[in-house]
Amino acid sequence: LFLNTRAPGHLLVLDTNSGHIIGDLPSVEDCDDLYYDASRKRIYASGGEGFIAIFQQKSADQYQTLARVRTALGARTSGYFGKLGKKGFDRFFLAVPARANRGAEVWIYTVRD
Repeated sequence: LFLNTRAPGHLLVLDTNSGHIIGDLPSVEDCDDLYYDASRKRIYASGGEGFIAIFQQKSADQYQTLARVRTALGARTSGYFGKLGKKGFDRFFLAVPARANRGAEVWIYTVRD
């Protein structure tokens, strides 16, 4: 089971049989959404602090931080969709809230190996 705490931001990996924490990594704060990419064995967490955290599953009980992608402050709502369209690209959508100098936006990321 994957959980992301809000503040401080941590990715927690729980063994659902025993209830024990088997992974605890620094992550994004103010996280709304967390996704597991089964084909790549990755976890994506979008956080309002202005980053997407990406983690790699090495084994059932071993995880590592793969990247932190800078986004925009307050952009925490997201959606991950695997293999959209005929070209088969995986897409990660991020809702960026309106600011004084610009309107709300949806940023679209292509997930790569």
